[in-house]
Amino acid sequence: MKILCLNKISPVGLKVLPSSYGFTEDINEADAILVRSANMLETTLPENVLAVGRAGAGVNNIPLEAYAKAGVVVFNTPGANANAVKELTIAGMLLAARDIRGSMEWVQANKDDELINKSMEKAKSAFAGTEILGKTLGIIGCGAIGALVAQAAGALGMHVLGVEPSEATIERNKHLFPADMEIVPADEMYKRADYVSIHVPLMDATRGMINKDVFAKCKDGVIFVNCARDAIVNDDDMREALESGKVRRYVTDFPNYKTANMKGVVAISHLGASTEEAEDNCAAMAAKQIVDYIENGNIINSVNFPRVDLGKKEGARAVVLFEESHAKEISDVVSKGAMKYVMAFNKGYGVALSEGKSFDEKTLKALPGVLRVRIIK
Repeated sequence: MKILCLNKISPVGLKVLPSSYGFTEDINEADAILVRSANMLETTLPENVLAVGRAGAGVNNIPLEAYAKAGVVVFNTPGANANAVKELTIAGMLLAARDIRGSMEWVQANKDDELINKSMEKAKSAFAGTEILGKTLGIIGCGAIGALVAQAAGALGMHVLGVEPSEATIERNKHLFPADMEIVPADEMYKRADYVSIHVPLMDATRGMINKDVFAKCKDGVIFVNCARDAIVNDDDMREALESGKVRRYVTDFPNYKTANMKGVVAISHLGASTEEAEDNCAAMAAKQIVDYIENGNIINSVNFPRVDLGKKEGARAVVLFEESHAKEISDVVSKGAMKYVMAFNKGYGVALSEGKSFDEKTLKALPGVLRVRIIK
């Protein structure tokens, strides 16, 4: 098997690949692709590519629907970089609470002053701020990152309000929540929060969701922290909110030309997942998922196909990717006589894994709605 790396991928992570796997720079030779931030939106994949592994959580650089139709499974690595983003989020809150950057810039501008230790006593009041102890933090999205932010904020003495529509997500992560954390509707959170931290993916439903209508519901002087994606926030509305004082600071790990030139913005150069540990974790997780799919047909953490897992392959195993509307026809054929069998659906697409009988690949490919068939021997 050959892997194409579109970005520099952590060598530590790549060590999890079996010795039988090699690397190629030619997409026409690749069985799978590992990617971080490279733009694949205009990349049409040859038929030999089985999977794409995104070493990170965000997948807005990958055409998920097009690849699903081509029978290419796209994986991401939720949680692998969560601690790194959590730490940057907390750092962003502290940078917004106190003008640490302005203070440091003042020191650099006055470093030739032999009496700087005295003059700074007069200057420091310009950089005074507030403490986060006792403040209320609203978290939009209580998944892997949001839950860790909640835990850390609680430990720092903040009261946490979570906005999370998924009961399953709440149940999965509630062991990390501070004891007094509240799950509340978004409008209530905006009304009560001193800080708002965003931890949702960029999609049609979240694009521009932080806008003038939201700001109108917030306290005066609220601070927003965005370590998710820039397009979740409406830049023009944010500018107006900063100029009016409705928003005191806007911390963004995704600055663009507009936000990088706004007064009141703390702009960070996309450092969220850029730690050695996070890069190692993401690469290792993506590589393991690709290997498990190639060798066993299991799909864990895919963003365009459902989760299916039959464990380690013990005999010949058929992997069938298909359009959900044809599930019955496919199930009738693939499940018959199987010792192990699982079928699952997600967003119009399905996967069937079947083991314990002989399969005719041509017969399976001829079934209606089939996108890809593999027989793993």
